[in-house]
Amino acid sequence: MPEFAVFVQGYQRFKSDAYVRQKARYDALASDGQSPPIMIISCCDSRVDPATVFDTTPGQVFALRNVANLVPPYETGGGLHGVSAAIEFGVLGLEVRHIVVLGHAQCGGIKASLDGGDLGEAGYSFIDSWVDIVRPARDKVLASASQDPQRDLELEAIRVSLANLRSFPFIAAREKSGQLKLHGAYFGISDGNLYVLNDKNDSFEVQ
Repeated sequence: MPEFAVFVQGYQRFKSDAYVRQKARYDALASDGQSPPIMIISCCDSRVDPATVFDTTPGQVFALRNVANLVPPYETGGGLHGVSAAIEFGVLGLEVRHIVVLGHAQCGGIKASLDGGDLGEAGYSFIDSWVDIVRPARDKVLASASQDPQRDLELEAIRVSLANLRSFPFIAAREKSGQLKLHGAYFGISDGNLYVLNDKNDSFEVQ
């Protein structure tokens, strides 16, 4: 398919340009391993690449992307825990010092939560089940007669994920000791603005 050929061409440009310019860094990362100070939990939306938004270099960020940048609460029951495994590795394995939950405007996962529709087949939707994480927040936003429920729930979902991160015992302990700091952030696709959650007044402030 031509779309994939474009990707291969992009790789070839990277290999002959950016990779060459950063060869020493890649060599160090290959021999010494990674030790990123920051973990970013962001949406898998193609328009919001954290490496692009924050202009990072290889090895600088440990990234986890999923639908609507959601973090489930800590629990050890049945099922597969890909998000929790990545968080555990980032905090206990890599010892990141910051975790950023990065939400964004026009999030499809948040829209799915608001619509409450079934996107799956045979009576089951993985997306609907996943965004159920923010159902209480969705109900709260809808009950508030919000003028912009999409944006309000996008912001509230960041708060939910931060609260769920704090339900992990190893995160709560490291935050209490000062080893780890949690941050909430929100990216506006159309205006390019970044809003960061101010813990003191619980509001998002443009940077």
